[in-house]
Amino acid sequence: MIRCFVDIRCRLERGFTLIELMVVLLILGILAALIAPNVLDRADDARVTAARTDVANLMQALKLYKLDNQRFPTSEQGLAALMTRPTADPLPPNWKPYLDQLPKDPWGRPYLYLNPGIKGEVDVMSYGADGQSGGEGKNADIGSWQP
Repeated sequence: MIRCFVDIRCRLERGFTLIELMVVLLILGILAALIAPNVLDRADDARVTAARTDVANLMQALKLYKLDNQRFPTSEQGLAALMTRPTADPLPPNWKPYLDQLPKDPWGRPYLYLNPGIKGEVDVMSYGADGQSGGEGKNADIGSWQP
């Protein structure tokens, strides 16, 4: 009789023990605990960077609007004035489309526009991940007044 631990075919059919599987799962869990926070922080950083880029692009479109029409859109006209000709006074004399579509912030909310602005002549901003004024880190406000 051939013993199972000598025969290669018999050893391959035996499979893994419960202890071996538990050790592998423990190692995978430790790796996930170490790597996941770094990956999640990168996603938050990417959203903040995307919001800053969107705000800068909206400010450029607003500056072109002002260059053509001698004024920024009013708060009532809002950022929509960059896509469609405003029908409320003051009507822009040399309006043209400045954007194909208005972006939403990376958290799915529309950007806010104030004229007159609180921190500048006009302000374009996102309230960050929490959608509320103020905050720190990923919840911090992102606005046109920031570098």
